[in-house]
Amino acid sequence: MKTTLEISDPLLREARKVAARERTTLRALVEQGLRRVVAEKKHKSAFRLRKASFKGRGLRPELADAGWDRLRDLAYEGRGG
Repeated sequence: MKTTLEISDPLLREARKVAARERTTLRALVEQGLRRVVAEKKHKSAFRLRKASFKGRGLRPELADAGWDRLRDLAYEGRGG
């Protein structure tokens, strides 16, 4: 498939030098770079939120079954909200 890329002049000059030194084409060099980037991005794991509980004890027992509304009310209690 044909496509058009806009590449900065200095990067293109360096890429042409590398392609000439390695006796390959600019196209092959670009494909090689794209394959590396795509493979790297594909193998990255999904975002995971770190465990950030306070001293690992979780909620107070009396709040274990509380809903978000109750927890929010307690968080803002005494703050004029």
